[in-house]
Formats: sequence, C-alpha cells, structure tokens
Amino acid sequence: MPLSRRQREILGEMGIPVWVRRDAPPVSLEPAANPPIERPAVEVEVRDVAGLGWEDLRARVAACMACAELASQRTQTVFGVGDPAADWLFIGEAPGAEEDRRGEPFVGPAGQLLDNMLAALALQRGRNVHIANILKCRPPGNRDPKPEEAEACRGFLDRQITLIRPRVIVALGRVAAQSLLGSNEPLGQLRVREHAYRGTPLVVTYHPAYLLRSPGEKAKVWSDLLRARSLVAGA
Repeated sequence: MPLSRRQREILGEMGIPVWVRRDAPPVSLEPAANPPIERPAVEVEVRDVAGLGWEDLRARVAACMACAELASQRTQTVFGVGDPAADWLFIGEAPGAEEDRRGEPFVGPAGQLLDNMLAALALQRGRNVHIANILKCRPPGNRDPKPEEAEACRGFLDRQITLIRPRVIVALGRVAAQSLLGSNEPLGQLRVREHAYRGTPLVVTYHPAYLLRSPGEKAKVWSDLLRARSLVAGA
C-alpha cells in the first residue's frame, strides 16, 4: 500500500529512509490545499417552539443566544409575568434596566403607573392579566429594538399568546404596536382603529413611560382601556 505524502514526511523527520520505486509517480512537494472546513449550522433557539409548554418555553428563552449583542449584555432574560390563562395581555417593547435586574417586566415607575391603570379597571397584576414584551432581553442603552431582534423573539411571544389565549391584547406604545401590526404608521393613527393579531382583538395605546412625561394624555389611555374592556366583555 503506497505511503501518503504526510506519512513520508513523518518517516523522514524520524530519520527512516523511504524507498521509492523507480516507476512510482513523483510526489509533489507543494502543500496540499486545505479541505473546506464544515462548520456546524448555528441552531436558532427560537425555532420549533410550537409544542412547548410554559416551563420548557421559559427555559428556551433563558438559554437563547439568537441576538449576540443582547445576549452578551443582559443580566437575565425577562420572560413575562402573570396569569397563564389571562383574558388581558399587555405587551410593551423591551425590558429596561430595572426589569433586566429583576427579571420581571414593568417594575419601575412606568410599571407602577401600569398597576394603577389596572386597578382602575378592577384588575391587578397576576390575576386575569399577563404582561410581556416584544423583546425578552434589554437593548443596550434602552434603545428601540431592531427589526431583526423583534423578529428573532417573535416565536417566543407567539407561543405565549397561544398558551394564554387572551381575549384582548393591549399594545403599549409605538414600538410594540408597530412591531405587532407590521406598520410604520404613527401611534396616534393606530390608536383609533380596530386591529387584531393572530385572530385576537388588539387595542393600541400609549406606553406608561410616555404618560409619565405627558400626563395630559391619560384621558386617551383611559378611553382605549375602556374599549379593550368592552372587547373582553363581548368575547
């Protein structure tokens, strides 16, 4: 059995002579071209979540590395919180610094205002209410989510919606509304129209953080919430 070029080199380094037949083809001294490296396909953590229950879905979110920038800078993922069979689902845009630290959405001043809004509807966090975000990780500097980040996280959110089966979705703020509806229209225009997401009625309103800066808009939000309540009652 003829020796390979590498075998001849190894024997030569060991000082062992290698006899070559006169009629043997010449051995090329040029280095062989490196064969292409087969790199394993990167598994996208968001795929194949359709059959997952709550605990498996939460674990998949916690281990997600689909968005390298977000995964490298987060303290933890922010899965969502509340009644797993709630009639009301509130969706914001992304965790902030306090949410990233505590692992729960809407826990800062905007979260306190959201709790007050719920109380005005005779609701409370965790009882017939579920709260989530478009993104499960905090964007650096609290910037807006990038479209590709929202898309990467969408499978998780859609699975949550399927498991919850809410009677109404309330999109809190421009980013959440535009992402869910695939629209670039201003929030003011989206607010006054009827919408649905994956067959569930969707109401668009202002984000609680915006109301902290513009308290004069609270009357509009109350009107939006009353409309959402009527949808829950009608459903």
